[in-house]
Amino acid sequence: MKIARFETKGKIRYGSVENGIIDMIEGDIFGSHTLTGIKYDIKGVRLLAPVAPPNIIAIGLNYRKHAAESSMKPPERPVIFVKTTNSIIGPADNIRIPEIAPGEVDYEAELTIVIGKTAKNISEQDAAEYILGYTCGNDVSARDCQLKLDAQWARGKSFDTFCPIGPYIVTDIPDPDSLSIKSRLNGKTVQESNTSDMIFPVRHLVSFCSKNMTLYPGTIIMTGTPEGVGFARKPPLFMKSGDTIEIEIEKIGILMNKVL
Repeated sequence: MKIARFETKGKIRYGSVENGIIDMIEGDIFGSHTLTGIKYDIKGVRLLAPVAPPNIIAIGLNYRKHAAESSMKPPERPVIFVKTTNSIIGPADNIRIPEIAPGEVDYEAELTIVIGKTAKNISEQDAAEYILGYTCGNDVSARDCQLKLDAQWARGKSFDTFCPIGPYIVTDIPDPDSLSIKSRLNGKTVQESNTSDMIFPVRHLVSFCSKNMTLYPGTIIMTGTPEGVGFARKPPLFMKSGDTIEIEIEKIGILMNKVL
C-alpha cells in the first residue's frame, strides 16, 4: 500500500494511492483503519509530509562510500543524531535557505523508515514487525554550521524546512536493503547508489535505536546518505535559491522540492 497524507477543503486526511487516485482512509493508520471508498484525484489535493513524526532520528556515515568521501573511518556502531520536528516539510513545500547560514546548504538522499508501533529494546529479528513502511527523505544540512561553526550537528540539521519527506509511505517493501537511491539537482544526477551499501541494515538500525530511546508510532529514522553530497565534491556543490532537488528511491517514488 502507498499511504498519502493530504489536505483538501482545509482538512488533513490519509488515503491509499493507486493509479493517481486517493482512497480516503478512516481510522488510525498506526492501528485500526479501513478504506472508505471516498476518492480524490491526487492532482486535486495538496500532498503533505506523509507523517507528522513525534521524533526524527537520523543516522550518520551509514554508507561505505560516503564515509570514504568524507575521509572518515566506517563507524563500529550506528552514529545517531536528531533533527527537530520544525524541519519537516512535504513534497509540495519549498526548502528555504536560512538567512543566518545561507552559503553551504547541502542535500542528502535518504531511505526513511516510519515506525508503526511503540518499540523499546526489540531484537533485530523482530524489528520488521514495528515498521509501518518507508518513504524518501532529504537530510538537508547547513555544512558551515555542522562542520565549522558549532562542532556538533543539531543546528545545521534542524533549520525550518530542512527535512523534506514523501511523497508516500510504502508499506510493502520486502527488502529495503537492496533499493536504488539517487538525487538530482536541477535535473543532473548527483547521487546514485543502492541501499545495499549501507553499513548497518534497516532491521539493525531499528533494533539499535530502540535500545537507546523509545520509538513511538510515526517516529522516522533516516538511514544515512550515499556518496555524492555537495561538500565532498571538488569544487563543492551547494543548493541555492531557484534550484530543484529530487530524491528518488526504487519502489517508493520521487520527492521533489524547490529551493528558495
